[in-house]
Amino acid sequence: MVRRKNLVAGVDWLEYFKSIQSVCPWSLPAYRKGLIDLVPYRGYRIVLENPLLARVYVCDLNHRRLKKLCGEYDSIDRDNEWLYSHPRYANFSAPVPCLIQQNRQYLAEMRMKYTKKMGAI
Repeated sequence: MVRRKNLVAGVDWLEYFKSIQSVCPWSLPAYRKGLIDLVPYRGYRIVLENPLLARVYVCDLNHRRLKKLCGEYDSIDRDNEWLYSHPRYANFSAPVPCLIQQNRQYLAEMRMKYTKKMGAI
């Protein structure tokens, strides 16, 4: 893992990924393995190439613009699922506004594994 990635937006990303384990259990291991890229948002999306599983674009957009942009990217990008997070929503939201690009196939597989695991309890 590249430690300098923690410096994006001055956020302790390791602590953030620990805090969302109950809703996104695969994010912490992926972050620890360096499979989540953290970058400032520059107004465009970047192709998510292997081995990356996700990219977090830290930005200064308000929650309405994030939602709109997320929908636009999600509708044109068949390989990735786009999500957004804004501290306005509290709970498991990121501490800074961000767009999240995740490999659609991997995310579907992880959700299926998680659902099966929860069904076995």
